[in-house]
Amino acid sequence: MTPAASVPADGPLARFALRSAAWAERWFPDAYVFAALGVVIVALAALAFGATPTATAFGDGYWSLIPFTMQMAFVVIGGYVVATAPAVARVIDALARVPRSGRGAICYVGLISMLTSLLSWGFSLVFGGLLVRALARRDDLDMDYRAAGAAAYLGLGAVWAMGLSSSAAQLQANPASMPPGLLAITGVIPFSETILLWQSIVLTAVLIAVSLVVCFVTAPRGGSVRRARDFDGAERFASEEKHAATLPPRQRPGEWLEYSPLITILLAALSLGWLVYEFSAKPAVSAIANLNTYNFVFLTVGLLLHWRPRSFLNAVARAVPSTTGVLIQFPLYGGIASLLTAAKGGDGQSLAHHLSTVFVHIASTETFTLVMGVYSAVLGFFVPSGGGKWIIEAPYVMQAANDLQVHLGWAVQVYNAAEALPNLINPFWMLPLLGVLGLKGRDIVGFTFIQLLVHIPLVLGLLWLLGLTLTYHPPVMP
Repeated sequence: MTPAASVPADGPLARFALRSAAWAERWFPDAYVFAALGVVIVALAALAFGATPTATAFGDGYWSLIPFTMQMAFVVIGGYVVATAPAVARVIDALARVPRSGRGAICYVGLISMLTSLLSWGFSLVFGGLLVRALARRDDLDMDYRAAGAAAYLGLGAVWAMGLSSSAAQLQANPASMPPGLLAITGVIPFSETILLWQSIVLTAVLIAVSLVVCFVTAPRGGSVRRARDFDGAERFASEEKHAATLPPRQRPGEWLEYSPLITILLAALSLGWLVYEFSAKPAVSAIANLNTYNFVFLTVGLLLHWRPRSFLNAVARAVPSTTGVLIQFPLYGGIASLLTAAKGGDGQSLAHHLSTVFVHIASTETFTLVMGVYSAVLGFFVPSGGGKWIIEAPYVMQAANDLQVHLGWAVQVYNAAEALPNLINPFWMLPLLGVLGLKGRDIVGFTFIQLLVHIPLVLGLLWLLGLTLTYHPPVMP
């Protein structure tokens, strides 16, 4: 490798971003620690307002999000299972033949990552990573592996929450998944009032276009390009990936059903029968808004694509470790939500009520989107979970939206767009992608940091401007 190829990124801003990422990796604890500290801080705040006993509220809420926790875990599993199916691998190889230049390949990855994230952020991370791997095998492409990895992360870092896998929009459209305290504040907010608003579609389109421009102008060229072969982790993963994709031969007679498509055919027939009934009984948008149906579609498609149960089970086994953070942290978020809404202070009011009062005092109907957007973005770095953080924020920010008469669906979209901003530099959700690429967070965060600098004023400005075109509607109860 030449000295020029060892340059970490182009320009002083990218070098500063890499130094910041290295500092964060050294000094920032695991995201679980932030969630646990959140419990302690909220409990102390509730005690300060005279709430007793807070331990009861925390314990009552701890398991309140189990259905939603499993739903979010299956978003990851379903996306991974589909993205790693052999048939999809062939599609990825075909897609990898399209780009004609390294910079074009990076923009191409970014576009596909963002478009697929609107369907499933879990699928986007894995699919985007595998596409980068396939492009990296092309010797004729002068593509920087780090910049391509950063582009593959743009789906989760920029627009995922504006699509079907938005945790907040899905939760608000599903009253059975919501904590009772939140349902009483917001009612049911269908997709037509959140991700399908024309304002949301315009915001998403602008974000995609601007992100691709940033990808193009920041892509290294010439001697500063670093290929996949320059990273030991990437080379090691290449052999592991090939081994994982190959189904080992059957060794025992008892395994014959695992290798036979018979079980797949029978299960798929039952699953497809139910899906046909579900989508014929209600509008497609309403059907897919149900998280159970959404996940069921992905699991059924994944089962069919893998064809043999053993291949399907192997993919699930590789996906499960990526759900660790969701499984262990979401109960803490449920406890925080209960402390916010159920622990009453000496005046008989909850901490959520007091926080919403603060929002009402410092914001107006016109400035609410800016205040909420900045707050959600800052908190998102410490609580890197779209669904879990929404459970924490929603009780008081949505109450404030009601008090200030801000369009409730747009308040959800303000959260969605702003919450994604810290993802661009937070390594928590990078982990599945980094595992696929064999990279470290510091390898790509220099490029995503530049995206963050561009996105902050763009997102906040558009949220405020587009929010002026919407009017308030009272909550609709199921």
